[in-house]
Amino acid sequence: MTDIIFLRNLHIDTLIGIFDWERTAKQTLIFDIEMAFDCSRAGQSDAIEDALDYKTVYDRLVAFVSQSEFFLIEKLAAQMIAIIQQEFPVSWVKLTVNKKGAVGANIDVGVIMERGIR
Repeated sequence: MTDIIFLRNLHIDTLIGIFDWERTAKQTLIFDIEMAFDCSRAGQSDAIEDALDYKTVYDRLVAFVSQSEFFLIEKLAAQMIAIIQQEFPVSWVKLTVNKKGAVGANIDVGVIMERGIR
């Protein structure tokens, strides 16, 4: 059995991009995150100690992304996944990064990365 904890539609402002104009002002990236976590203990105990505290995950990622200054969303996504896997008890992560409007108004563009065993 695989349980999934998700965070969707996270909007975080960060310095990202390869062009000179992108290095002068923060842009908003949109993130969707899915994490495999066995929820059976939390489902029995009703105790946060047995759950994946998604607020803590959220706070950690917002702090990291808002202070980052990467050129590529691929590098940012890889670093975010590394943080999740190293700091939280998850076996698998799927991360979507949307850099809306990067190639044209209202066009979604980005990367989806999956790491670990689901």
